[in-house]
Amino acid sequence: MTSSLKDKRCAACKPGTPALTQQQIGLLIAEVSGWKQQDGQIAKTFNFKDYHHTMAFVNAVAWVAHREDHHPDMEVGYNRCTVRYSTHSVGGLSENDFICAAKVDALGA
Repeated sequence: MTSSLKDKRCAACKPGTPALTQQQIGLLIAEVSGWKQQDGQIAKTFNFKDYHHTMAFVNAVAWVAHREDHHPDMEVGYNRCTVRYSTHSVGGLSENDFICAAKVDALGA
């Protein structure tokens, strides 16, 4: 039995590693609630009651990115943050994107 995504660790993608297939993406995206696939990435918008809570979330995501060495694009507003993952080295999505998405969800935002 495989561990849940949030319990896995990101691994460096070796040169030539292919992006996930649409079938693989379909299986993994089912494990991360609310994330949508779009333009070669997965994204989710998180809403908060105020700026302080938004920034606390952004800092927590930054810590996840540091620990996993896998960094999202983030769009931050007063009471929301959109997080986007893709893996540039594979030219699309890798399991690392879904691992980090699950870890971000586990922050309890």
